[in-house]
Amino acid sequence: MNVTEEFRAARNKLLEMRLDNARAQKEFTWPAFTEFNFALDWIDAIAQDPVTGDNPALVIVEQDGTDTRRSFKDLSRTSNQVANWLRAQGIRRGDHMVIMLGNQVELWELMLACIKLGVVMIPTTTMMGPADLRDRVERGQAQWVAARAEDIAKFAEVPGGYTLVSIGTGSGDAGRPVLNYADSTGAAADFAPDAPTKADETMLLYFTSGTTSKAKLVEHTHTSYPVGHLSTMFWIGLEPGDVHLNVASPGWAKHAWSNVFTPWIAEACVFVYNYTRFDAKALMAQMDAEHVTSFCAPPTVWRMLIQADLTLLKTPPSKVVSAGEPLNAEVIEQVERAWGQLIRDGFGQTETTVQIANTPGQPVKIGSMGRPLPGYDVVLVDLLSGEEGDDGELCLRLDPRPVGLTKGYFGDPTKTAEAFRGGYYHTGDVASRDENGILTYIGRSDDVFKSSDYRLSPFELESVLIEHPAVAEAAVVPSPDELRLNVPKAYVVLAAAYEPSPELAREIFAFCREHLPAYKRIRRLEFAELPKTISGKIRRVELRANEEARHGNGSAPGAPQPKGREYLDSEFPTGAR
Repeated sequence: MNVTEEFRAARNKLLEMRLDNARAQKEFTWPAFTEFNFALDWIDAIAQDPVTGDNPALVIVEQDGTDTRRSFKDLSRTSNQVANWLRAQGIRRGDHMVIMLGNQVELWELMLACIKLGVVMIPTTTMMGPADLRDRVERGQAQWVAARAEDIAKFAEVPGGYTLVSIGTGSGDAGRPVLNYADSTGAAADFAPDAPTKADETMLLYFTSGTTSKAKLVEHTHTSYPVGHLSTMFWIGLEPGDVHLNVASPGWAKHAWSNVFTPWIAEACVFVYNYTRFDAKALMAQMDAEHVTSFCAPPTVWRMLIQADLTLLKTPPSKVVSAGEPLNAEVIEQVERAWGQLIRDGFGQTETTVQIANTPGQPVKIGSMGRPLPGYDVVLVDLLSGEEGDDGELCLRLDPRPVGLTKGYFGDPTKTAEAFRGGYYHTGDVASRDENGILTYIGRSDDVFKSSDYRLSPFELESVLIEHPAVAEAAVVPSPDELRLNVPKAYVVLAAAYEPSPELAREIFAFCREHLPAYKRIRRLEFAELPKTISGKIRRVELRANEEARHGNGSAPGAPQPKGREYLDSEFPTGAR
């Protein structure tokens, strides 16, 4: 078999076993490629097939109702033109390109073109300013930058010997010559690669969101994502002909997960709805209009959706999943009542594809991550003893090494060695496993904290808080305490109809007393907006610093003091504390 046939055979084997995770774990093996190019060996093969070539591959609908529709054949042809045009401009295999685009057709064309050329892509959100872009250009060693015309001016403050490509209409002075992407339409529609693509060649560099430290630069190859996302396809349950909607912004790994590789591995259609402000009713209307069969969204979007009338969606998708952070039970139950579908959590990282998930056809333990996926050997390693057990850090055995795992951290051998020590890949996440082998997420190893003699999981406490109708979002961090070492402190974002007040604080404390054992109860509370990374993850490091400044002894001289009103559980002594 050639690589296309071998890849299709592995894909079809998983499709055959998609309702039987236990069997898939036993029988699935990763295809072992020495050479593979996702765009040439897979997308072009689909495009050239007389049956599948004209199938829809990408549909983008704008808020005003205009749309863009491309088949596999269309994208194969236009990506060939882009690749030929870039080659004529001087781009070469192994060059690095920052790609800063929104959900527009050029993003998919350009990614396929770069894969065909062997160009290393550095996807970047359009929200980046000059300081962040300088870091990405420098640490990513970029020789090329492709950006929307409206963002070109940002690069006037970004030094470097890179070539700038402008996409779309608009003007801005970048202080350097700019190539016009539209010129690629005049290039030849047939493309010939300069050499075979080695399986371990670098394909992607992804900056992590940097919640506690400077963002790491994760390196993926031409197989770790394009082949590794077979596990993600298995989690979602995607099949040929599905229409998959994934709510994610370009520039982050989850966009590549579910807006590029996973649906196209399954020969499904990628659907995108672009909006300036989230509108649950409008989103559901578009899902009906486009016959969306598969839907993935982060917990933030699910929490906004359940505040709307979910029954407005007349043809709910048969596959609904969530990733990024664990979902609490209330959201899952409301969606199941309205749509008749259970949201299935999946766990992975920028560094990997989906490792653990609740898969189709399997019983779901609400609040759990599920079971390890085919191709991943997951173990829990005790943070102190280093022994494997039923509680500890989530790690992946490296013998055999899973295909969907990062090559390492680009330019940082120390961080790479730390993550791959002791025969494991260390995720930095903590979990527990029950007697049925089901894994439950506890938190990041640096988020879990001790209060008195108990180890507390912020996620567990946040899941209780979010069940209160006034709480739209919450983050729990350790707050230094002379008696208990730390006590749980909740930062709470209120739902639209509520205002901060002592009475509401009393009500939330009472709710926590009712739903949490005494050693886990929230002891301090503050109504505040949550500091977040540009990708939307909570920067707990800032909240912990606030607590150290307010209650600790180690805050730096002259450090800013928190100004928010802090409520104490002891102020409201109703019931036992």
